[in-house]
Amino acid sequence: MKATLVTSPGDPGALSLADVEMPAPGPHDAVMRITAAGVNRADILQRQGRYPAPPGAPSWPGLEAAGTLDSAPASSPWRAGDRACALLPGGGYAERAVVDASLLLPVPDGVSDVEAASLVEACCTVVSNLDAADARAGETLLVHGGSGGVGTAAIQIAKARGMRVIATAGGAERARRCLELGADVALDHREDWAAGVAEQGGADVILDVVGAAYLGANVRALRTGGRLVVIGLQKGARAELDLGALLARRATVMGTTLRARPLAERAAIVARVREEVWPLVPARVRPVVHATFPLERAADAHRALESGEVFGKVVLTV
Repeated sequence: MKATLVTSPGDPGALSLADVEMPAPGPHDAVMRITAAGVNRADILQRQGRYPAPPGAPSWPGLEAAGTLDSAPASSPWRAGDRACALLPGGGYAERAVVDASLLLPVPDGVSDVEAASLVEACCTVVSNLDAADARAGETLLVHGGSGGVGTAAIQIAKARGMRVIATAGGAERARRCLELGADVALDHREDWAAGVAEQGGADVILDVVGAAYLGANVRALRTGGRLVVIGLQKGARAELDLGALLARRATVMGTTLRARPLAERAAIVARVREEVWPLVPARVRPVVHATFPLERAADAHRALESGEVFGKVVLTV
């Protein structure tokens, strides 16, 4: 089969299409014939040599995909021919993927494979982190990167949970589009977003993809008892933490990842997404696809994501 390999760590030119052997399925695995695969910032990190595939996963990138099952374990409810999408530990940039059946989701009615492939990783990330933060209806959520794949999903899922949502995004137009997705307040992160959050009374929960550069301002933006969840390090991994500010707010700072969790934990998150989010797709949680690229143009897809111009997700088509 064809897969997009990282020939050597580096810029997008490091991605190239090649012939590879399909991984051998185990007794609990399904084989998916991929038609679409989501592109995520974790894929960029893997291409750069900063986020290697976990043990047992294919070496090529791709954390989510959608398509049709060629085969499925007899012990599962899945059958060959079913449309499905999947949360993957890697291997989505290919014509086929082997995936544990517990990580499969049905493609929602009225949703294309491209749209389904744009939802899986973001929805699993959002639900797992809102649950980790014990986010509740009536609380205020601050979403950094509201125009990104995780951000656009977070706005919609949090609103469905009954939360008040403040989003940050780059520029007035992107902030306006966050409002269209349901954010109550949208702030241009190029301006003093921290002052804007303070004017809104602060946040109970913050989902942060930025990392070190925002740590101090994030802690100051928390209400008493607030929870900061760091889910990305786009602007650094090391920063000084004002423990006095943390103590004064009786606040919590936590960090999470998704890909490296044990299979049972990832399967539980997928099941939670199927229960909570999938019934809302696409009426209340709609896919936001910025652009698609064929698999052989994965390098261009990475360039697009790195440009900072993407609103929502970039998806590869196979």
